[in-house]
Amino acid sequence: MGCVSSLSPSTRIGIVTVSFRSSEAIRKLLESIPRSTSHQVDVVVVDNVPGGDPELAATLEGSNARILPRPDNPGYGGGINAGVATLDPDVGWIFVVNPDLVLDSGSLDELVRVGERDSAIGALGPRIRDSNGTVYPSARAIPSLRLGVGHALLGDLAPTNPWTRRYHQSADYSTERDAGWLSGACILVRRSAFEQVGGFDDGFFMYFEDVDLGFRLGQNGWRNVFVPGATVEHEGGHSTRQHSASMISAHHTSARRWVGKRYPGIAWWPVRFAVSIGLRLRNSAKTRRT
Repeated sequence: MGCVSSLSPSTRIGIVTVSFRSSEAIRKLLESIPRSTSHQVDVVVVDNVPGGDPELAATLEGSNARILPRPDNPGYGGGINAGVATLDPDVGWIFVVNPDLVLDSGSLDELVRVGERDSAIGALGPRIRDSNGTVYPSARAIPSLRLGVGHALLGDLAPTNPWTRRYHQSADYSTERDAGWLSGACILVRRSAFEQVGGFDDGFFMYFEDVDLGFRLGQNGWRNVFVPGATVEHEGGHSTRQHSASMISAHHTSARRWVGKRYPGIAWWPVRFAVSIGLRLRNSAKTRRT
């Protein structure tokens, strides 16, 4: 990292993040952008706080980032879609990042470099680590029913169970490879691919919108590629830490929506019903523990 970029000087990248009282985290993100790329970027911060966040406006004052107010709070995917809609037509890459993320030197250029190598690549994800250096399983398989149920039942109790290991694809986070989906915490998406599939499904308020995006990209012939040579640090949970019970509920609501989209039709109704009951019971149990 840190080498001179070989990308075309005209390459334009749109960076979109969603803030929900995340002004301090965004300050660090903005400070890290110049070292991550040598190319022109258009930074959009979508403010999902009803009534607006005055601290965010103060944080962005003097920067090149612009605020897009969304007082209706359409959620993460809906906020990203709104931000993307404001980008100039000549922006060819969309970099979706959580506000509590810091980019390493050359990381964004490395993602674009790999993406421009193959026009079939629709999305790329970096290696994501936390402040302790632990790598987050950000490039996973599309969850089947068996995989999803096994992971949901045993993921917390026995993290090394075979279903969770398969879902996380945790054996290899040092090699460039294709994945079923990439974490929406940090993902670079080719704009033509993003627009072809209609962007994020904003019916997911939070969680599973990235699973759904990766699935639909794959259905339309696009590759989702994990790029370990691009690295970022993610604090995690910045805007959700004080709302854990409601976030648990949002996670399970999105999981039910995902199962409904993944297994549509009358033939799958008994399965969807059983999974929905199981998710509601799991949500109730996890909320009580919280």
